[in-house]
Amino acid sequence: MIEGDNLQAMATLYGQRGRIDMILADPPYNTGYDWRYNDKWDTDPNDPGIGNWVGLDEPGRHSIWMKFMYSRLQLMRSMLKPSGVLAICIDHRELFRLGQMLDEIFGEQNRLAIINWRKASALKNTSNHVSSSTEYVLVYAKDEDRASTLALSRDSSRPSRYSNPDDDPRGPWREGMLAAREMRQKNFYAIQSPFTGEHSYPPGNSHWRHVKSDITRWLEDWGVSYEERDIGDGRAPALMLAGGFSQHTRDKALEKLETGPWPYIWFGRKGDGIARKKIYLEEIKSGRVPETYWSDEDLSADDQLGDMLPDELGSASWTNSESGRSSDGVAELTAIVGNDHLFETVKPLKLFKKLISIWCPPNGTVLDPFAGSGTTGDAILRLNYETNSDRRFILIEQGRPDRGDSYARALLSDRLRRVLLGRWANGKGAPIPGGFRFVQLTKKVDAESVLLMEREEMLDTVIGSHWDNARRRNGGLTSLARLGCRYLIAKNGENEGFYLVWGGSGENTNLTESVYEEIADEAAAAGLARTYHVYARLYVFQTDNVTFYQIPDRILSDFGLNMSSEPFHEGDA
Repeated sequence: MIEGDNLQAMATLYGQRGRIDMILADPPYNTGYDWRYNDKWDTDPNDPGIGNWVGLDEPGRHSIWMKFMYSRLQLMRSMLKPSGVLAICIDHRELFRLGQMLDEIFGEQNRLAIINWRKASALKNTSNHVSSSTEYVLVYAKDEDRASTLALSRDSSRPSRYSNPDDDPRGPWREGMLAAREMRQKNFYAIQSPFTGEHSYPPGNSHWRHVKSDITRWLEDWGVSYEERDIGDGRAPALMLAGGFSQHTRDKALEKLETGPWPYIWFGRKGDGIARKKIYLEEIKSGRVPETYWSDEDLSADDQLGDMLPDELGSASWTNSESGRSSDGVAELTAIVGNDHLFETVKPLKLFKKLISIWCPPNGTVLDPFAGSGTTGDAILRLNYETNSDRRFILIEQGRPDRGDSYARALLSDRLRRVLLGRWANGKGAPIPGGFRFVQLTKKVDAESVLLMEREEMLDTVIGSHWDNARRRNGGLTSLARLGCRYLIAKNGENEGFYLVWGGSGENTNLTESVYEEIADEAAAAGLARTYHVYARLYVFQTDNVTFYQIPDRILSDFGLNMSSEPFHEGDA
């Protein structure tokens, strides 16, 4: 949970670029009452002010809103994995303008859905024409071919992922991860294979998902015995074959592998893999392709705003259309923190839980740059508990420091803490496992911080941040760092090379004639076009086939921090 401006926070978090599974955003809707814009950010993105209210009578309010959102949307796209998905809430006021920006930044071909959800159960006679009872969620993939809509894989009408090669009486199954995200020392230990005697560890920063006694029992279904033993690896005691690995243990396991059915924990079809588990089709509730219209359920006559909370959802499937209502979101927040939160509109947990379940994998990470009252964090904590999943969140919220109201701490983090501890204001909560860390944004991304970067850090930043408005459908770069060239680092979709002249602060940072000649040689050796895109400090040698990108100005611009703090910048080249 980060307290601070979301533009600066995402720029500061740029080391996490390409690692976010889903971004779930509920930005200000340009109603004229609930958002501000500081026009000083155009020249100084570190200005501490949060700007003036943008009112309904502001003639350029739509342009101001788009200017406010555009750089943030660019950063959001950069933060996503290649398979990542953005789901962003909006109402009718800016639906079309937001859609245009997303089509430009993400590409129209990557639009997965325009979801229309019913926010109110009763029509309001406040219009002479059509009553507005719905809002929208625009869903875009970073790459439609690589994105997954998780509800589809849980549909029993798609059994191709499930098979039964060992005649398991429980029916078709598929391979699943035995590990869960985030390392817990007591559950980080070796498991010895009865086939090879080799040790399996949880990958990366993860741990074995199940308790040790269950894992031991499942392993012993191979007809062998296990014991806990310290093997001197600095980890928790390992699960090792009692008496050690031998031909006898291998023969017993091979016999089970041949006759079947294989135990819940298995080691691949030939017994030569790492420890993994089975996921049975019968355990997966039937799902379906999500529809674009999400309705609330019928309401009974005695439903009251103060005590109406959403019904419990299924683990990850949707047997009917559910989204909750805006009033549910307010009621949920009130039930947890009390009546003094001053929020009039809050997204319902049903809506966010459904979006997260469909487009974030069970061990994925969700970023919410407009965290508000904390519905995203609340939804993930509850989903983790209800579905035995391990999703993480990064929430960003500035609050309203102009009113002395840092509700990032006073409200948002308080809500999450109450959810975890079960200390609801209405007394109806129950503790659930989980946790979070509250931090305040203090680091500023500016020209000085960019100019202090080492070469490897600058290389990653250039590749990750570059955005080419002239090539809107393919504005990113493909890294060529593996080639080990002195200057060549990437190429674009037109087979044009990108070159970084940067040896570190104060060293080899200018495009000179000799550097240009080396760049031309590297391009020829790599089979790239004779159009050279060069990132450097100064443009000392100028020629027609070079497109020059000033450091730090261009990088700050691609971060959305449009400042010209240097006397020599790209526009003067």
